[in-house]
Amino acid sequence: MRFDEQIDTRGTKCPMPVLKTKKALAKMQTGQVLCVLATDPASVADLAQFATQTGHKILAQENLNGEWHHYIEHK
Repeated sequence: MRFDEQIDTRGTKCPMPVLKTKKALAKMQTGQVLCVLATDPASVADLAQFATQTGHKILAQENLNGEWHHYIEHK
């Protein structure tokens, strides 16, 4: 999937993936896509809830070899 920025939150637990995602999205423009790498299984629900609450859009959440790749479009 195409993305404009990528952050690595692997090895961290809640709330770090959400906090790092929020900080990264604040620097991005509408329509840009952020890829978040994570190993915490809770990041699936946490980032989906964050996106819903803030108006961003989850484009995909994939588990590739035990590592989550979240694609979030900036509102």
